[in-house]
Order: sequence, then C-alpha cells, then structure tokens
Amino acid sequence: MLSIKKHHLEHSVKLSYEIYSCSSYTAPYQPRNIMEDKPSDQSSRWSSKSNDQMQYVLINLDSMAIVHSITFGKYHKEHICNLKQFKVYGGLTPNNMIELLHSGLRNNSRSETFRLKHRTNQVLLPCQYIKIVPLAAYGPDFNFSIWYIELKGIQSPEIVQQVYLDYIKFRENEAIRLCLKHFRQRNYLDAFNALQSKTKTLLEDPFITELYEQIVSNGDFQMAEDTMINAAEKGLFEEYIRNCPYNYIWKKIEATDACGDSPCTRGGHQMCIDVEAGQIYLLGGWDGNNNLADFWSYDINTKKWNRISHNTREQGGPGPRSNHKICLDHIMKRIYVFGRFIGRGSRANANFNSDFYSYDIINNKWIKLCDNTALVGGPSLIYDHQMCIDSEAQMIYVFGGRTVHPDTEPFTYSGLYSYNIRSDEWKLIRPNDESNSDYVPLKSRIGHSMLLDQNEKLLFIIGGDRDNTFLNDFLIYDIKAGLVHELIADYATHEDHDSVFTQRTTFDIDTQEFYVLSGLKDKRDKRSQAIKNSFWVYDLRLDKWTKIYQSEAYGTQYWESDETIEPRPRYAHQMVYDNVHKVQYVFGGRAVETDVLKQQRLDDFWELHLVRPKSEDLLRRIQFQIRKQK
Repeated sequence: MLSIKKHHLEHSVKLSYEIYSCSSYTAPYQPRNIMEDKPSDQSSRWSSKSNDQMQYVLINLDSMAIVHSITFGKYHKEHICNLKQFKVYGGLTPNNMIELLHSGLRNNSRSETFRLKHRTNQVLLPCQYIKIVPLAAYGPDFNFSIWYIELKGIQSPEIVQQVYLDYIKFRENEAIRLCLKHFRQRNYLDAFNALQSKTKTLLEDPFITELYEQIVSNGDFQMAEDTMINAAEKGLFEEYIRNCPYNYIWKKIEATDACGDSPCTRGGHQMCIDVEAGQIYLLGGWDGNNNLADFWSYDINTKKWNRISHNTREQGGPGPRSNHKICLDHIMKRIYVFGRFIGRGSRANANFNSDFYSYDIINNKWIKLCDNTALVGGPSLIYDHQMCIDSEAQMIYVFGGRTVHPDTEPFTYSGLYSYNIRSDEWKLIRPNDESNSDYVPLKSRIGHSMLLDQNEKLLFIIGGDRDNTFLNDFLIYDIKAGLVHELIADYATHEDHDSVFTQRTTFDIDTQEFYVLSGLKDKRDKRSQAIKNSFWVYDLRLDKWTKIYQSEAYGTQYWESDETIEPRPRYAHQMVYDNVHKVQYVFGGRAVETDVLKQQRLDDFWELHLVRPKSEDLLRRIQFQIRKQK
C-alpha cells in the first residue's frame, strides 16, 4: 500500500459489472441500457415505472473492488427525467449496504463524476454490489431515468483481498467493542473482563479507561483534572484541534515605503513569498492602460513596502508584462519569470519570443536565461499558465496556459514542461491533451491552480477553464512515476452555482491542506448582480472539503463604502501563503461587476488568518466541565 499522502494514487480502473436487479422498468427502457453510453439515443436509458422513492437499480461487480467514483452519463440535452437527487449504496451483499453518496445531477448534457465514500475509520470498504436509489427527478410528476453508469476503483486481487480481510477484522473488533461498552455500562464487570481478556481487544485507549475510572468509578475529580492537564502538555488534543472548524479574520494592510508610496492599482500581476526572509515580492501587471514593469517587496515584519525597481528592463530584467508567472527558489534565493500576455490590438508588430528571466535576490541582479524557450524545447509564448519550483531538485514545472500568436483564433494551449535549472534544459513531459487507454488525460487549460508537494514529488492541478468551459477536475501528477491520477474532490459540486471563477489556491505541505479563494455567482437568479467571495479548505488526508467563509451578496454600494471588513470579489488578483505563521496575503486585481465598464482595478492589500482553538482553551473548557460535576 502507498503512504498516507499517496493513498489517493492507487491505480484506479474502470470496473465491469452486470445488472443484478431493479425495482421496475418501463419497456423498452431496461436497466441493462445504463451499461452503454449513447447520449444521442433517446431510448438508451433505464426508466422506472413509478416515481416513488422505492425505485432502485442494483449492480453486481464482476469482482470485489474498492469503488472510488461513479460517473453518470446523460442525454445530449436537458431532460425532465434526469435525477435531481439520488443516493448510492455499497456493500458485500445486497441486504447489508451502507450509504456512499447523497447528491444530485445538474440538468444538462455534461456527464458528472462523484467521489464515493470508500473508507471508514481509516479502513477501506470493499464492495461487491452498488445500489443507485433515485429520490427526485427534475419533473416532479415524471419517472426516473438513468442514461449511463461508469464505476472506477481498485480491482487488483492482492490489494482487494487484503482490504477484505482488514474490513472483516474491523467489523469483528467493532462488534466486540460494542459488547464491551454494553457490559461496562451495565456494570457486568466479570463479563467485561472475561471478554476483554479472551479477545485481547481494548474498548478504548488506556488513557480514556483511566479517565473513566477516575470520574465514573472513583469520583476523583481532582485526579481527572490533573490527568487532563498532563494530556494537554503531551499534545494529546492536537488531533481534535485538527478536526475543529477554522475561524477566519480578515485584516486590511495599510502600508507604504519610506516615501509614502505603494504599488498602484493593477491586475494580472504576480506575487511570490520568501517565508524564511519574511518578504513578499510583486512584479508587473496591467493598470488599465499599460503593462507595468515595476518590482516591489513587502517586509512582513516591518509592514513596509520597498520599490526595488521602477522598470526592471533598465536593470536587464523583463519588460512590462501581465498574466506572466513567477516562482521563488528559497534555497538559492532566486525568482524566475516566464510568460506574458499580448493584447489583440498589439499583436501586429509584437515580439512573440518567449523570454525567460531569473532574479538574484542577494546580489540584486537580473539574468536573461533565454531569448526564446520555444527554440530550445520549452514552451512557446504563453499566458495564464501555472509554474511551480522544486528547490531541492532544482526543477521548475510549467503547465497549461494559452499560446500567444499573431492569429487570435483558434485558441491553442500549452502542455506540461519541466526545466532543469542545473543543466539549463527544457523537457516536454505531456503534450496538450495526450491520453490513451493507459493514461488519465491531462487537459491543458487556463485559470487553473497548480501546487507542488516537493516531499512526495506530486503536482496538484485544480480546476480551470478551457474554451469557456469550467473544468471541475482535481488531478495529481506523480512526477516520479510519470502518471496522472484523478482525485474526485470538486468543491464546486457542494454549491448550487454554475459560475465558479478566479480561484486562487495555496497549499500547506505540513497539514496537507489546500486553501481556495474563489468567486461565486448564483445561477438561480440570472438578473442578480451580486457576486460572493468563497473560501474553502480541502484536507487531503481526510478527503474532505470545508467551506470556511462566504461573503454576503452585497451590491456595489457596500463594496465601495468604507465599512468593508473583507476584500470585495475580484479577479486577476494574487494570493500567497505564509505556511509558518499560517497567513494568506491577497493583493489587487479587478473588481467584479456585471457592467464591464464599471469594473475598476484595485490596490488594496489584505491578510487572512485562519485560527482554530488552542490547547489551553480546550483545557479550560474541560476543567470547567469537570468542576461542574463536583
């Protein structure tokens, strides 16, 4: 089995199945139709005879598997019989199943994939049967229809057999623990001791048993209080704190340099952070009329801006640009700059070379690494791509982005590249959209996020846009294995929205948490001009999304007032993360307005603190509860 951080990457395959049974069907819409994906065939579906909540389709897998995801195919256009709400169950037998999913489909033609619950208490769940239970259709008086079902998961006999044995052992232990709990509650101590001695199964951690005896058996509340103080000192509350919800605190930063200046209004700029030095760097952007080439640093400790350069071109650095990308090598103290956008009206006499620069922070020196990376195996000139650096391996990874060329149509996208800093060599890892039967497709895009776990050598690619279609996938590229894996972990499916835009994502390698700041527009009110901010946290280890914060649906008048206690919804901004002090920093961008002419660029600077209860806070609450019993 893989490490905890890589348990998502076990080889997931399409699972073969047959129809075991169904509640009912209307001829010719038999349940076996869901085994074939024919979106243009109106009859290629299962349709129930009734629309009560007793309807179901029961699937029997060809062999036992750990089922990770379920995909619902659809008709090629909206259909009133599509499932507005449904549940999915799984189990080893048809008569003993647990709920794996409760969700609903959007009433459109696009297939949807959902991640299924496949572990409980850190134990994987093997399944032989999958049951789909429709609860509501989009037409309240219409029967249910399912067009196509595809299941994916782990089917390797060696893995599944071990998972099955672990699961059976887990169920047996749970049954024994329930008996032990009952015996102790009823004070059947002889039976309790005999069962525990025979099975060698503990009801709970010995620490909890000790606490139970102190409070329940002996009534020694002072000893119980001392025990909890000792537990706090040993850090035993940390796991509980990890599962507590975050509270958020937005703070607006009012900072200038020694001359009273600060970065002007802009969007499409870039930021990076040197956590060790306590410095945030800001380069370029678009102020509404011109591309910028100014270069700033912000000192987190002194809360002061410093203008490093009015125009980096004058120091041998990059010229004015926006929609580029920068990344910081925290070991060698260098910043790398790549890409830029050229507007349609400026392409007639433009230079389309994809130049590549580095900035030596210690020596305050710019170096032009390449005039045109396209000539040495690297990407062509691109914008709105993503770039990450592995400082230890001295490797840079560039993915996605739209290619800039003289012809504005059609759109072309860039693939996944690596750059070896030591050897000064570019390598194309995955061309745009390369896929075959052995690979998960890596669809190039813009507006996405890409984060690096340099310990596990994993690239995480989240969302984005391609040809004006929002992508809700979450991909993991295993650098060592050269494989792409799909993690069905889309925060957008938790909301009834069809517009999720301008996501900015950061990653905490220590907690294995992703932080996503995005904009949301409610699809239920097409005339609404209200745009909301939304902040999510995804815990990779728990495979869980949590919405930390969502702004109210304020209008323009509120956002332009001095009463705001949070940043207004925006795009073309930047967010960086201080993983030591656990603070997010957001600067600039362009305000979101329904009327494009009213959209204004911003120069506000914010910090976001996410806080959880501290160990001493929990201890005080515990002591209070214990003393109440005296």
